[in-house]
Amino acid sequence: MATTPGDQDVFFAQQGSCPFSPAPAHERARSEQPVKRVALADGSYAWMVTRHEDVRAVFGDPRFSAEAHRPGFPFPNAGRNFIAKGEPSFVRLDDPEHARQRRMLTGYFTVRRIETMRPRIQAMIDDFLDRMEAAGPPADLVADFALPLPSLVICEMLGVPYEDHDFFQERSRVLADTSADPEDTHAAWSDLAQYLEELAEIMRHAPDDGIISRLVQRPDLTSGQVASMSRLLLVAGHDTTANMISLATAALLRHPEQLAALRGNPESVDDMVEELLRWLSPVGHAGVARLALEDVNVGGQTIRAGEGVLCMPAVANRDDTVFPQGGELDLRGDAHRHLAFGFGVHQCLGQGLARLEIQLALQTLFRRLPGLRLAAPFEELLFRHNAIVHGLLGLPVTW
Repeated sequence: MATTPGDQDVFFAQQGSCPFSPAPAHERARSEQPVKRVALADGSYAWMVTRHEDVRAVFGDPRFSAEAHRPGFPFPNAGRNFIAKGEPSFVRLDDPEHARQRRMLTGYFTVRRIETMRPRIQAMIDDFLDRMEAAGPPADLVADFALPLPSLVICEMLGVPYEDHDFFQERSRVLADTSADPEDTHAAWSDLAQYLEELAEIMRHAPDDGIISRLVQRPDLTSGQVASMSRLLLVAGHDTTANMISLATAALLRHPEQLAALRGNPESVDDMVEELLRWLSPVGHAGVARLALEDVNVGGQTIRAGEGVLCMPAVANRDDTVFPQGGELDLRGDAHRHLAFGFGVHQCLGQGLARLEIQLALQTLFRRLPGLRLAAPFEELLFRHNAIVHGLLGLPVTW
C-alpha cells in the first residue's frame, strides 16, 4: 500500500544551484524511488516517474490516458484545470479521435515539407540578426531573436497575422506560467480561443494557403476543434522553440568548451542540437500528465486505475544508465534516445520544424557574431522556473 507523502514529497521542489538542471529532489528520486507518490497543489496525489525506461513505457502505453477531462487527471497546479474545460486540443485526446485530428496535420510537418522551408527560415534568421546588428549591442536575445523567429515561422504556416504577435505571445506566457492566477489563465485561454475562432471565420470566406484556412474548409471539424488545433500549433509552435534557442545560447555561453566544439564542427550541428535538447529538455521540467485507465506495473510499482502520473522527461534525459555522465553537457555524446519531444503516439508533431529552426538559429548566430557573450553576470539571468516550458525571461548579450 502506498504511503502518505510527507511535506518533503510535494511535487514542486526547490530549484538547485544550476538553473539548467531539474530540481535536485527530482533527480534524487530517479535513483532512490523512480516511481514516487507525490502531493499536488490541490491536495491530491499522483505518481512521479523519473527513470528513462519508465517514462518511455508510460508514454508508449495506451493504458495511460492523456485526456484531461477524465476524473482524477493530475494537475500539478490548480490553475491548470482549465484544460479540462472547453474544447481540448488533440494532444489532450486519446485514440481514435487523437489520431483522426493528428492525421489532418501530419502532411504539413513531414521531413520533406519542412526541408522546403529551410531557405525561408534562413532568410528570417538573417533578417532578425541584421536588425540586431544594426541596432548595435547590447541586445536582448529573447526579445530580438529567439522569440520573434519561431513566432514568424508559425504565423506564416498557420496564416496568423504576425502583427498580432504581442497578443498571442502574452497569452501564451500566461498559459505557461504555473504561478499565474487561475482567472488570468482561464482568460488567456478564452482570449486565444475567441481570436482563433474569429480568424478562422474570416478565412472561411477569404481563404489563403495557411493551415487554418485549410482546416476551416473541412466538413468533419467543428469551429471549436479548428480553434483548439490552431491554438495548440500557435502556442507550441513558437513558445517551446523560442525557449530552447535562448536556453541553448545561454548554456553554450556558460560552457565555452562546448561552444568551441560547435564552432569547430558546424557540420555536426544536427547531432549537437540533440544533445542540447537532451540536457535542457525545456518541456520536461514541469511534468507531463497521464491517467491510468487500468492497473499497470511501472518500474515495479503498481499504479491503480484512476491514479494520476506525472512523467519527468527532463529527469529521465539525464539517466546515467542510458546517457553516460547524463548530468553533463557533452556535444560529442550520443543523445538520440532523448525524450525531449516525448515518445509514442503523442510525440511532438512539430519536432522536425523545431529541430530545423534551432539548428539554423544556433549555427548562424555563432557564425555571424563570433564575439557573442553575456552582457550581464550569469547569476543575474532570470529563468522561467514557474513555467510549463522552461526558459529565460530575457538574455542580455553583447558582441
